Amino acid sequence: MTETVRTHLRVRASELVGRNWLNTGGKTLDLESLRGKIVLLDFWTFCCINCLHVLDELRPLEQQYSDVLVTVGVHSPKFEHEADPVALAAAVERYEIRHPVLDDPELDTWKAYTARAWPTLVVIDPEGYIVAHLSGEGHADGLAVLIPELIAEHEAKGTLHRGNGPYVAPEPTSGTLRFPGKALFLPAGRGIGTAENGSWLVTDTGHHRLVELSTDFQTVLRTYGSGEKGHADGNAAGARFNEPQGLVLLPEDVAAEAGYDVVVADTVNHRLRGLSLADGTVRTLAGNGVQRLLETGPARVDEEGAAYGARLEPDPLAVSLSSPWDVVWSAKLNAVVVAMAGVHQIFSFEPTSGAVKIIAGNGLEGLLDGPAAEAWFAQSSGLAEDADGNIWVADSETSALRKLVIDDAGGIAVESAVGKGLFDFGFRDGPAAEARLQHPLGVTVLPDGSVAIADTYNGAVRRYDPATGTVSTLARGLSEPSDVIVDHTRVAGAEPLLVVVEANKHQLVYVPIPKEAQQVDEGAAQTHRPKSPVAPGLLELAVRFTAPTGQKLDDRWGDPTQLKISSTPPELLVSGGGTSVGLRRTLELSSDVPEGVLHITARAAACDGPEDADGEIPDHAACHLYQQDWGIPVILQADGDTELVLDLRGMD
Repeated sequence: MTETVRTHLRVRASELVGRNWLNTGGKTLDLESLRGKIVLLDFWTFCCINCLHVLDELRPLEQQYSDVLVTVGVHSPKFEHEADPVALAAAVERYEIRHPVLDDPELDTWKAYTARAWPTLVVIDPEGYIVAHLSGEGHADGLAVLIPELIAEHEAKGTLHRGNGPYVAPEPTSGTLRFPGKALFLPAGRGIGTAENGSWLVTDTGHHRLVELSTDFQTVLRTYGSGEKGHADGNAAGARFNEPQGLVLLPEDVAAEAGYDVVVADTVNHRLRGLSLADGTVRTLAGNGVQRLLETGPARVDEEGAAYGARLEPDPLAVSLSSPWDVVWSAKLNAVVVAMAGVHQIFSFEPTSGAVKIIAGNGLEGLLDGPAAEAWFAQSSGLAEDADGNIWVADSETSALRKLVIDDAGGIAVESAVGKGLFDFGFRDGPAAEARLQHPLGVTVLPDGSVAIADTYNGAVRRYDPATGTVSTLARGLSEPSDVIVDHTRVAGAEPLLVVVEANKHQLVYVPIPKEAQQVDEGAAQTHRPKSPVAPGLLELAVRFTAPTGQKLDDRWGDPTQLKISSTPPELLVSGGGTSVGLRRTLELSSDVPEGVLHITARAAACDGPEDADGEIPDHAACHLYQQDWGIPVILQADGDTELVLDLRGMD
C-alpha cells in the first residue's frame, strides 16, 4: 500500500516576516513563541475563491485540535488593493478568520517558503521543522491523518505543548448589515414584506441572512434567515444561509409555476435557494452541499459524464456546485444563469424543470474567448442581462468585463470587452483595449445600453460604452463596492441614480449617473508576484504528489494522474502543451517570447484502504481528487532554470 512517508531530511522552517499581525491582540509572533505546537501556514489572498474554500476546510481541524494546532494565515496579496492593511483587516473580519494572520505585502514569507500558488499549506512540527508542503484545496482528509501522527510522535518525545493558542478576536465593526454582497429591487405587489413604493432585498452576507430594506436604505422591513451560519430550509425565522451573495427575481409567471419568487446564490453552502416573498419560506433548489471539484474536461463532455450543455443530474439536489456567486434571469434561455465562481464556469438552472447545466467555460482559469465550451473564465462574480438578451459578466480574477452572446437558438459565444489577462489590472479610462479594472464583482446595464461595473478593488463604479468602445469612471472613493443596480424608484424627469452595495462600509448608497464621466488614468499594472526565470528551450516539469497515509493511488483504470498545460501567449509554448496522464512533462519554450504565463493543472486520484487480499483497492472505497491550478508568470533568460518542480502534495 502506498503511504505518506516523511523523509529524514529535516528542513528548518523559515522565520515569519511581514508588516503586521492581525488577530493577536497587537502581539508579534515568531516561530520560537510557537514552539511545541503543530503550526499550519496557510498562504492565501482574499480575492482567491480557492483560498476561501480552504478557510472553511480548516475550521473543523482547528476546532478539534485547538490545544495543539496553530493555524497562521500568511496573507500574500495578488492585487494592489489587497496590500492595503485596512482592506486586509476587513477581509479577516468578513470571512470570520479565527487564527493569527501575518500581513506579508512584499511576499517575503511567501518567497522564503517557495510558495507558487494560492492557496498553499505548509505544516511545521513542534520542533520547528517542515513536514509537508501542499498546494490547492482538498487536503483536509490528509491533514486529519497527519496531525494525529505528529501528536503521537511529539507527545512521546516530550516536545508537544498543549494549551491555548495566540488567537485574539478583533472588535466587530458592522451594524444592521455586515459586508452585504448583492441587492435586488422588489417592486410593489411581489410579497407581504414589500413596501408601497417597492423595497430592496439585500444579501446580508456577513450575517448569513437576507434583509429587506425600504428605499431609505435604513428601515428594515423584514429579515429572512436566522442569522446563524448553516443550511436549513423553513420559515423566515428558522432558515439558515452561509454567506449568500447573488439574488434574482423570477418573472411572475415563472414564479407562480415554480412556487417561489427569488433565487439566492447561497455561496458557501454551494447551493441555490428559493425564497417565497408571500410567506417568507426558504427551500433548497439545487446543490447537494458538496463542493464541486471535478471541472469540465476538453471538448464537450463533463468529467462527471454529462454532455456539455445537457442536464447534469436528474435530481437537482444531487448536483455538486461550487461557490455560486451571482444569478440573473435570461429571457432567451428561459433559465437562471449562475456565475459558478469556484470552478470558473457559467451554469444555468431552470426553475420549472430543475435542470442544472454547464453553459460556458471549460473549467480552466484565465481569459480566453470563443465558443462557450472552449472559453476560459476566472472566478466570475457578477451578471447582468442587456436588452438584446446577452449576459454581461464581471470576471473578477482577470479584472475583465466579458459577454455571453446568445443567439436565438440558445447557442453561446464568449467575448471580452475589457481586460487582458489573469495578472493584468489597473485603474485606467479610455479605449477598452487599454482600459484597466481591478477585481470587479458587480455589473448592470444602464438605460442607454452601456454597462456599469462595480470595480471593487479600485473602489469605483466604471462605465463601458459599447457604442464608442471606451471606459470612463462614474464614482470613486467607495469602500469595496460589490454590486451596482439601476435605481427603479426614480420618478420621471429625476436625475438617474445607481444603487451601490458598499460592502466594507456595510451599507447601500446612491450614486448619480452623470452625463459626462470623469477620465482616469492611474496606469495599468500587473500583480507584483515575482516572475520565475526560465531558460528558452527544454523545461522539465515535475509535480510532486504523495498520497496520504491510508490512501493509495487509484490505478484501476490506468494512470490516475493528469497534467493540463497551456500558456499565455500561446506562442510561448512550442511543445509539451495539452492534456495527458502523468505528473512529469518536458516542455519547450520559445526563445522569441520574452515573458508570459504557464497555465498548469495537476490532478491525482487516490482511494481509501485497506487493500483487499489481492492488494487491490476494494470497490466500496471512498476516493478523493487532488487538484491545483497554477498560473506561473515566467521571464525567459539564458541563465534561467531548466527545471520546474511544483508540489501538489509534497511531504518531507
